[in-house]
Amino acid sequence: MANHKSAVKSIRKTARRTEINKNRVSRVRTYIRKAEEAIETGVKDSAQAALKIAEKEIMRGVNKGVIHHNTASRKVSRLCKRVKALGAV
Repeated sequence: MANHKSAVKSIRKTARRTEINKNRVSRVRTYIRKAEEAIETGVKDSAQAALKIAEKEIMRGVNKGVIHHNTASRKVSRLCKRVKALGAV
């Protein structure tokens, strides 16, 4: 247990930030899952719409500091590739 007043406050702040960051990561993962589900249906229009929303949420996660920029870019790139492949079928 913390012995100083500032350490106690630090623990409170960390707990609060952890909860917020967990929610942010969960939100990003939800939108990625929705995009993947739209891709699985095979309807290109809905997949593109879901991708647009997912990309926005992923980049928001980068700005908030819960996802690394390169990780986000990789995820967006792979989703784009899969949506683009729908048109080739």
